[in-house]
Amino acid sequence: MKTSSEVGTRVGLGVCLCIGLALLGYAQNPSPAPGKVQKETLVTSHASGTFEVKVTPQALEDEAADPNLARLSVNKQFHGDLEGTSKGQMLAASTSVEGSAGYVAIERVTGTLTGRKGSFMLQHIGMMTRGRPQMNVRVVPDSGTDQLLGLAGTMTIKIEHGKHFYEFSSTLAETR
Repeated sequence: MKTSSEVGTRVGLGVCLCIGLALLGYAQNPSPAPGKVQKETLVTSHASGTFEVKVTPQALEDEAADPNLARLSVNKQFHGDLEGTSKGQMLAASTSVEGSAGYVAIERVTGTLTGRKGSFMLQHIGMMTRGRPQMNVRVVPDSGTDQLLGLAGTMTIKIEHGKHFYEFSSTLAETR
C-alpha cells in the first residue's frame, strides 16, 4: 500500500508534467501579434477512387517467432480524387479460428488530394472476427505536409471482385 506522501508525490509530478507539456505547446504555437488576428476555417472534402496494392512479406527479427505473426511492406498506387503512391509497414496476426485475424499498419501517402499536393500518414487498425471485418483508417494528426498541412480525416476501404476502392472524408484547416 502506498503512503499518502508517495501518492501526493506522484500526483504532483503528474500535474507538473501536464503544465510543462501545456507550456511547451504554447511556446511552439504562440498567439498572433495584436492587430494580426488570424481566422481559421475548416474545409471539408470527400475523395474517392481506386488503388492497387502490393504486399511483400518481410523477415521477422526473431526467426523463431510465432508463425501466426507476420511483417509486410505495403506499396499502393492511388487513382481518382487522390492521385499518388504510398509506402508502409504492416504487422499482422492470424489465429487458429478461420476468418479471425488482426493487423496494424502505418503508411505515408504522397501525391495530390483534390488538387492539393503534399504527403500525410495513415494509421490502420483492422480486425476480422470469424469473417466479419472491422477497419479504422485515420490520418495521423499533424502528419500533413505542403498544401496538406493540417489535414485530418478517415478512409474507408472496400474490396469488390478483387478490386480496391477508397472513400476519404477529410478536413483541412486553412488560416486566412
